[in-house]
Amino acid sequence: MRYATIDPTRVSWQDLYGLAAGFTAGYVSNLTRGDAAMRMLVTGAAGFIGSFLCERLIAEGHQVIGLDNFFTGRKHNLEPVIGHKDFELVRHDITQPILLEVDRIFNFACPASPVHYQYNPVKTVKTSVIGMINMLGLAKRTHARILQASTSEVYGDPHVHPQVEEYWGNVNPIGPRACYDEGKRVAETLCFDYHRQNNVDIRVIRIFNTYGPRMLMDDGRVVSNFVVQALKGEDITIYGDGQQTRSFCYVDDLVTGILAMMAQDDVVGPVNLGNPTEYTIRQLAELVIEITGSSSKLVKRPLPKDDPTRRQPDISKARKHLDWEPTVGLRAGLEKAIAYFDGVLKSGTADRVSMGH
Repeated sequence: MRYATIDPTRVSWQDLYGLAAGFTAGYVSNLTRGDAAMRMLVTGAAGFIGSFLCERLIAEGHQVIGLDNFFTGRKHNLEPVIGHKDFELVRHDITQPILLEVDRIFNFACPASPVHYQYNPVKTVKTSVIGMINMLGLAKRTHARILQASTSEVYGDPHVHPQVEEYWGNVNPIGPRACYDEGKRVAETLCFDYHRQNNVDIRVIRIFNTYGPRMLMDDGRVVSNFVVQALKGEDITIYGDGQQTRSFCYVDDLVTGILAMMAQDDVVGPVNLGNPTEYTIRQLAELVIEITGSSSKLVKRPLPKDDPTRRQPDISKARKHLDWEPTVGLRAGLEKAIAYFDGVLKSGTADRVSMGH
């Protein structure tokens, strides 16, 4: 099995370079034959989105190095590719430099749900800022194209609806969500400064609410919260009056958009990726109850501080430059997500993040 768990603080940079060199030893001949295969680096590889991205890249014939520090990522998310001859998994925190030889970098390393990124807000900022600097430095040295997974949270609680990429946002820079929101905003700044100053080949996407299998059951996000509560027959917790809106994109659609953004040469971004169909939180809860056949009741709780009241992407740029738009409807996607969570609950193997990390 081609599987490595490496602690970079206990090995030399030469050892890490040897890992990369050994992994990519067969790649030069591929390039000389004119094949499309590339060496891909995915940070946050064991996470919800990162794991699906790794699968797609392997299926397309690329070689993939996955990095993850396993705070919210889970090794079993990568079971479909662990052992594959073209996949290597490395335990690594991107706040520390790493020496690798790659052609493309997908930077997805950062906890994305409030319960996780607020647990250690300073670490969240470090991941977004120092981690971004390290990945951009790697891209600069290797002349790799780098894609930054930014977020709709850069828009904050928006005054423009739907949100277009030109909108600068309405973010509280000192609130409890700022570690994530502002961290991602600085990461975008760094991308464009490296692009302007050092000609680094960047791509920036802003990801809106995404859901599907492999989400953590305790991540505090609205889809996983509602589904798990409904399957357990518990009351479904709605924060606020339930009239705040979100737009939900199924993970398969998102990964298709990510790959399209990395592959094209027209725009560096930022480009919104998400489903433009808008739902109220109450509508989502009622649909989950309907699909699961649950007897759960809706209960209201106070709205968390700085929680956006409306969220809907304008995906005109994605349609124009990527020829992309979502194809999976909310009901169809929820049915898949519910089946996944139901299986996890019945197996008794539910994952929870250790906050002692």
